[in-house]
Amino acid sequence: MKTIVEAQQIILEHTKKLTAETTPLTESLGRVLSEDVFSNRNHPPYDISAMDGYAVRIEDVTEPTKDDPTVLKIIDDIVAGGEPKCAVTSGAASRIMTGAPMPEGADTVIRVEDTDCNSENVKIFAPYKKGANVRYLGENLRTDDKVLTDGTDIGPGELGILSMVKKAEVPVYRRPRIAILSTGDELEALDEPFNDRKIPDANSYTVMAELKAIGADVTLLGIARDSEAELKAKLKEGLGFDALIVSGGVSVGHHDFVRPTLKSLGIEMRFWRVALRPGHPFAFGTGKDGLLVFALPGNPVSSMVCCQQFIVPSVRKMLGADRLFRTTVTATLTEDIKDRLGRIHFMRSHLEKTEDGFSVRLTGSQGSGILMSMVEASCMIIMPAENDKLPAGSTVAVQLLGPSGFQSEPGFK
Repeated sequence: MKTIVEAQQIILEHTKKLTAETTPLTESLGRVLSEDVFSNRNHPPYDISAMDGYAVRIEDVTEPTKDDPTVLKIIDDIVAGGEPKCAVTSGAASRIMTGAPMPEGADTVIRVEDTDCNSENVKIFAPYKKGANVRYLGENLRTDDKVLTDGTDIGPGELGILSMVKKAEVPVYRRPRIAILSTGDELEALDEPFNDRKIPDANSYTVMAELKAIGADVTLLGIARDSEAELKAKLKEGLGFDALIVSGGVSVGHHDFVRPTLKSLGIEMRFWRVALRPGHPFAFGTGKDGLLVFALPGNPVSSMVCCQQFIVPSVRKMLGADRLFRTTVTATLTEDIKDRLGRIHFMRSHLEKTEDGFSVRLTGSQGSGILMSMVEASCMIIMPAENDKLPAGSTVAVQLLGPSGFQSEPGFK
């Protein structure tokens, strides 16, 4: 039996980055860069104003107040996309718009809110520091600077930078092609009639969702019933993918055919069983041409936990990403927790913001068949294998789940 870290290491050792391809900029969101990107320009291309206001020399603005303003002569009106007509000299100011180029001689921009003007002069009512409200040449980008690196996830900010350096076609890693197969006579397919004696096949869809969310190209192979011949035929359909995921049939029951059938198809099983709760029967193997095979337990929570801990990091590596694992934070327990020694336990929990950081509480019963516990969870408490209890007030590590970037309130005033 492997520890979770040992199992992750074995899987990642057999996982390779996929080949690179290009995709249009507009289709690159959520993909992973396959090469470094360099700037082809300075941005801003020259010193510009960060505010609507007046471009001045700071030495002309000497501690003005509302009652004793500095008065300067307006000599120019500079718009964004335009050019200054003259330099700013002693006693003068140029009206300037946000994004417009700074005129020669000026070093500071006074916000329009701190001024009053007529057709000839501007009154300045507040003191400023030199350089205020000026964006300098190259402040954002410098020509030939490395701006994004191989392995970067492309989000909205990264996509914006790619557009600024004119990357109409973006180099990215290919999406992994992944097949998912559920097994078992007890399962009811989505398109089959309702049968109150059957168990709906949720695992295909939870695993599909996990992997589609991180950019994989997923194909559902359906359900293989508890027949060695049918299972073998279905498994063969998945051998041409980058990875094959099989749910159910990996334990020690009389009809658990998955592992021996995989072996008969030339799959080398690298390990079976992990010191993990839920998800102990998880297995991993490899086949020809780099094929990865993941065998998940049939219980839906076990299946999801194993997918998050083992398959997601592997798929992230295939995608070329630098960051492979889900984010963890620390939180304070609001209740006592009891457990069994010997296996690391991922306990479905709810995270809440407090004045001192985060607090965390269990969602309720931790049975591996209670899929609703995953719906109600925003995180999972990581209960160490060497602990059988933790008192309220303990600091614990928690792994974030789902759309963890969102919350119901702004969080600021």
